Amino acid sequence: MNFIDEVRIDVKAGDGGRGCVSFRREKYVPRGGPDGGDGGNGGDVVIVAGEGISSLIDLRYRRLYKAGRGQHGMGSQCHGKNGEGVVIRVPLGTVIKDASTGEELFDLTRDGAEFLCARGGLGGRGNARFATPTNRAPRHAQPGRPGEERTLKLELKLLADVGIIGFPNAGKSTLIARISAARPKIADYPFTTLVPNLGVVKYGEHGGFVVADIPGLVEGAHRGKGLGVRFLKHIERTSLFIHILDLSPDTGRDPAEDFRVVNRELKEFNPKLSKRPQVVALNKIDIPEARAKAKELLKFFKAKDIKVYGISAATGEGLKGLVDWVGTEIQGLKAVGA
Repeated sequence: MNFIDEVRIDVKAGDGGRGCVSFRREKYVPRGGPDGGDGGNGGDVVIVAGEGISSLIDLRYRRLYKAGRGQHGMGSQCHGKNGEGVVIRVPLGTVIKDASTGEELFDLTRDGAEFLCARGGLGGRGNARFATPTNRAPRHAQPGRPGEERTLKLELKLLADVGIIGFPNAGKSTLIARISAARPKIADYPFTTLVPNLGVVKYGEHGGFVVADIPGLVEGAHRGKGLGVRFLKHIERTSLFIHILDLSPDTGRDPAEDFRVVNRELKEFNPKLSKRPQVVALNKIDIPEARAKAKELLKFFKAKDIKVYGISAATGEGLKGLVDWVGTEIQGLKAVGA
């Protein structure tokens, strides 16, 4: 599996080079003064977000990121070269935290956004800098300052407008494959989806939104059951949920109870998620028994003032109405900054 969404790394900025103690010793210059140059500054470590990166997998196999140290100063007022910096490239949506305290340091949500996570040490000044009318031959220089070092935890939270949620095998992967160009693995067994999938959905003439297919939730997911909390964080950035319910009679499940369980898990994980707008998609109405059950459930959801659509992710029935409604809602949420 190539999707990695959490890593810990150590970063060490370069130390500054020390300043030089030196004096001019040239023929025909009887009073050669101090000419020690400054040390170079240590290199910085910078984390940069880029659209072309989808996972933190490249950081999994390299724990330490160390920038170059500054070159020491030299005589004849030659200053040391600055140390080479290090750039760590990560996906959009990466959250940078201090590994020891858990404090959130930066959230990289824009292409090209960068965070200076370790500043290089300043180079020391050479003795030429300390010459004064009363001290014409200073015999001291400054050492370079050490670069910053820290341990960071990087967490990737996908950037999507819409999150598709529901129990395993409810039809989430089939739905995202139908309405977008995403091609997730689809099979008839629990937890087919082991990583979140992103897809771009087009609607109308110019509209579009990004949708994320989140691996199935089960009761107790907020405590780590099933796939646990590992993927719940990926829906924290979404503005709206498509809550898909499996109406197939073969499952023996109660769709209304499944709806309550999943929403309870969202609330336990993050209370804000339970207040997020959602539309219910009653799936598999291509099956006669499921279509009949859908009519019964319409009353249940209308009583809760929740928008509901009967769909078949397999045949495409009802998907246009669902997509158009979601697209309009997303446009409205973006207009008000939600």
